[in-house]
Amino acid sequence: MERAVYYDRKQPGYPPRLLELERMPAGLYVIGTLPEPADKSVAIVGARSCSDYGRKEAVRFARELAKNGVQIISGLAYGIDAWAHWGALEGGGRTFAVLGSGADVCYPRANYPLYRRIIREGGGILSEFAPGSPPAAWHFPLRNRIISGLADLVLVVEARKKSGALITVDYALEQGKSVYAVPGRLGDPLSEGCNLLLAQGAAPACSPEQLLEELGISAAAKDCGSRIRETERLEKNLRELCAQLQAGPAGLVKLREALGWELGKLSSAIVDLQLQGYIEELQPGIYRLVSR
Repeated sequence: MERAVYYDRKQPGYPPRLLELERMPAGLYVIGTLPEPADKSVAIVGARSCSDYGRKEAVRFARELAKNGVQIISGLAYGIDAWAHWGALEGGGRTFAVLGSGADVCYPRANYPLYRRIIREGGGILSEFAPGSPPAAWHFPLRNRIISGLADLVLVVEARKKSGALITVDYALEQGKSVYAVPGRLGDPLSEGCNLLLAQGAAPACSPEQLLEELGISAAAKDCGSRIRETERLEKNLRELCAQLQAGPAGLVKLREALGWELGKLSSAIVDLQLQGYIEELQPGIYRLVSR
């Protein structure tokens, strides 16, 4: 485990975005790197117990933004946070997690593979709390001001009416940041927070391109030689599995339901595609199509 580096507010290296804001910490502990001040950043937050819809949208937005050089900021929590980090990594970009514990304390522990990969692929783990500090309930609302402070805009993908993600929104508005929300289904408790934000004037997030335009970035042209085209040479059942994963990572249960296959057939196809380098296991039982 790397040791955390301390960046004092009064010394070089402290994030310039935070220097411009009030009520920011006197210093930050960092494992890995800090976000590049010159690059655009988007904070993606939302429900811990997210739906399949929320998962897909978090991955889609983060992946496409990352492909276009946008840094993704979130909190490493279960649900939307974790999927946003994974989406950014899938897009070949850098992502940064702000923790409610010491930077050397991965919480939740189940996200340790993600924690390590964020560092390995050029991102960073940040915290205002000293190394070794355990997670505490009051830490998490406090760290949200750093998540929004590091970003140019905040995107809420899915949130309940009293979600902690809305605390991040309050900080963002105080800081003069734009807030976007992914529209949700009426009557769905997981979408009540987003729909409330839209009713109060937040901008509806209908596509990653919309956010890129807000950031002044032109979306990269579609790659005609994309990975999904390469699967055309595969056997039919392998192509079908790849097609299911094109929309984003998926678990065994969802894949079985979508394809209608027996577990043995699905497991065999997964192993075959892994050996050929077409898919990889993000975490136990969750698979994704490997970018070209």
